[in-house]
Amino acid sequence: MKNKLVIIVLFLLLIPPFIVSYKFIASKNTAGAPPYAIEDLEPPETDPYAWLRDWKRPDGPPKVGLQVGHWKNSELPEELERLRGNSGSSGGGKAEWEVNLAIAKSTAEILKGKRIIVEVLPATIPPQFWADVFVAIHADGSTDSTKSGFKAANPRRDYTGRAPKLLELIEGEYELSTGFQKDPNVTRNMRGYYAFAWWRYQHAVHPMTASVILETGFLTSSLDRRIIVNRPEISAEGIANGIVRYLESENLLMN
Repeated sequence: MKNKLVIIVLFLLLIPPFIVSYKFIASKNTAGAPPYAIEDLEPPETDPYAWLRDWKRPDGPPKVGLQVGHWKNSELPEELERLRGNSGSSGGGKAEWEVNLAIAKSTAEILKGKRIIVEVLPATIPPQFWADVFVAIHADGSTDSTKSGFKAANPRRDYTGRAPKLLELIEGEYELSTGFQKDPNVTRNMRGYYAFAWWRYQHAVHPMTASVILETGFLTSSLDRRIIVNRPEISAEGIANGIVRYLESENLLMN
């Protein structure tokens, strides 16, 4: 009996050092799964777009971004370097970016006269650029010199829900101002335009920016060049009128 008591006492005395030693060894063990922290127990936000639900338009006057297609293409960032060599179309002795720039500047003048903040942007869009309206201004080209007209498109993914309305208003006003017919041959590249792809590129518009890309006419058409090259203010009038009508419909611009 006495021997049994001695064994029990010794066993009880040895348990605490054994536990401490085990914990020490376990903490030094580099094999197996590493120890977790408390924050590891909670999964991250599973909805990557949750932040958009609570987004609110910044206070201030209406803001418009006008991108000049192919302007300063050589300065595109690394994520878009594959586009640096894409100089666009040409015609009438003009490179596309020159025609786009003239139209964008004229459009900006009209809008600024209505107290609208306007930024004329090159090919490189500032990271997550936000505006009430974004219009990418381009000009078309074709090996068929008889092809004429304009076409426009909104993003394939539009989180504002307002891009279709913007598109409709710009198309209507542009057709009215220029007399050009609408070309129905909208391409996948237009709807998937890089400046719309905020989920893929850093240098793209903010997802809550209503956006449109506009091919103002064919530089390879002598008829279209009479407007887009020789009278850019006519193209600008159509673009500006469409933007103004949109801003008014959103109660961002008073008559």
